[in-house]
Amino acid sequence: MELKRKEFTYKGKTMEELKTLDVREFARFLKSRQRRTVLRNFQEIEKFINRSKIKLEKGNRIKTHKRDLVVVPQMIGWKIGIYNGNKFVPVEVTREMLGHKFGEFAPTRARIKHGKLGVGATKGTKHKSKK
Repeated sequence: MELKRKEFTYKGKTMEELKTLDVREFARFLKSRQRRTVLRNFQEIEKFINRSKIKLEKGNRIKTHKRDLVVVPQMIGWKIGIYNGNKFVPVEVTREMLGHKFGEFAPTRARIKHGKLGVGATKGTKHKSKK
């Protein structure tokens, strides 16, 4: 018995159809906040795509500080280093990331790791030697 794998669609469009769209045409399928961001910065997004394609052809890694760029279909499959304020976090762009911003995938704050309590930190350890 063969299982049919469901084809990925975004707002009713297949990936092949989405990749043929211009950045501004793709903006029609986004939610209002992302659409506004894309329409205001479409030149910056297109410039990033063109520069990244050149870097990929040369075999270089793509690194960026631009955490506010929206993921568009032309970027799917790319491995991008997104700066989080300390280092470049490697992120592989997948189709589920469409319409999200780069900054969502490179957290700026690390998870808090609490250690054990030290001597004198609680009332029970107050009278113990601190040596």
